[in-house]
Amino acid sequence: MNKEELVDAIVKLEWNAFDKVENQGGRAECQNDFNTFSVMRKSQYLAWPENLLESYYVDFVEANDRNWNLITEKYGRMMEFTVPEEYEAIKDQFPICSEKKRAIVNQIAEIQVEWMEEFASKYPNMAGNARSIRSSTDTPYNTSYETYLKGELLTYSDRTLGLYGNWIVELNKNGENLARKIMTNTALLYGYASLEAAEQALENEGTDGYYTTHEREWER
Repeated sequence: MNKEELVDAIVKLEWNAFDKVENQGGRAECQNDFNTFSVMRKSQYLAWPENLLESYYVDFVEANDRNWNLITEKYGRMMEFTVPEEYEAIKDQFPICSEKKRAIVNQIAEIQVEWMEEFASKYPNMAGNARSIRSSTDTPYNTSYETYLKGELLTYSDRTLGLYGNWIVELNKNGENLARKIMTNTALLYGYASLEAAEQALENEGTDGYYTTHEREWER
């Protein structure tokens, strides 16, 4: 598969898994909105290098082969931060994460949180449509960008997490901002000529009716 085909294949795998996630409050509306889901996930994966996409694709295929839903795991791991008491009751259902893996995830997340804060300072209207940034804002009904990211990274295989971590470090050394790359992809996929054009449109028209992160209403 070329990169575009690989991105499409991963999004399809994720959507099929997302469709099967059982929410405590019943099926979420975002589980019926493939178009928004597709834009949000493609925005992320189009920014990834091909070797990382290939590794994550293998993660997903292998998880499916053993009847394990990585998206269910992702949301479950977020509960450690948003509803820790409820997480205690389900944590034994998930694979054990070593302290080393958790430390790597925390280091990666800190870099990405800083990128998102930098992005938000320059593009407040675009950032205003996304999640709150720091885990300190978590509640049972609000999952921050930081917590969402950690939940996702903890589902990666050691191979994929190693590739991802090395890539993040390289981007950071080069002064690149992944949050900006992803949000630029989002703007382009929604038909704007550039990130700046999307930001200006939001400033002129307000944020109502513009895209929202596909899982925003899915907090548990």
